Amino acid sequence: MALVHSFETSGNKLFKYRGQIPAILFIAAIPAILLYNYDWLSPVYNFIFLGLSIFSCFLGFLIRAMAVGTTPKGTSGRNTEKQVAESLNHTGIYSVVRHPLYLGNFFIWFGIVIFTANVWFIIIFCLAFWIFYERIMFAEERFLEKKFGDRYLNWAKGVPAFFPNFRLYQKSEYGFSFKSILRREYSGFYATVVGLVYVDFLKQSTMAGEWIFKFSWLYVLVIAGFITLSLRSLKHYTNLLSEDDRS
Repeated sequence: MALVHSFETSGNKLFKYRGQIPAILFIAAIPAILLYNYDWLSPVYNFIFLGLSIFSCFLGFLIRAMAVGTTPKGTSGRNTEKQVAESLNHTGIYSVVRHPLYLGNFFIWFGIVIFTANVWFIIIFCLAFWIFYERIMFAEERFLEKKFGDRYLNWAKGVPAFFPNFRLYQKSEYGFSFKSILRREYSGFYATVVGLVYVDFLKQSTMAGEWIFKFSWLYVLVIAGFITLSLRSLKHYTNLLSEDDRS
């Protein structure tokens, strides 16, 4: 099989299972934290890492919001079975970077990984993310090239794949929809909160030399869970978040 076809095939397979990355990170974090020496990590340094982590996660969600909130129905979705694109996004955040959702995902997961304070784990994550998503982006771009032809190629030639060029910015053709954010991002929000609490639990237990529990973790999970369940209920049982022209 030619390399281009091999990349496309593997990319499509990885595309179907990209939602499993959080589970992989949860498993990988166990040895990365439990076997790491945190003698150097003072409360001040830990607070700094927490701040960097929250900032990175917030930046990731902001990038995703700019993509999800300004795209029409049939694009930029959470589909897993196959690639879907009823139209070509090329304005708004898509005018500065071709894969903003994946860029947002990177900052969200990077934020969680930063909180481990394990430099080697952070480096390994960055390398693994690039190998994993390089193939997904390749397969996605092959799909778009086949569907939209020269229109896609002309746009892709001038817009970077992953590192934004803000000088290229063009105002979005679609208005910003906050409903789209609330309707589509609540599960990612909760997974991120769980991830941060999970890392802190493992890290604090490692530093203490025994399993510990903090009620503050429970409070955070309950509040985040309430917000998530409320948004999920509004989405599935009411029309408050419904929009005919959005996914």
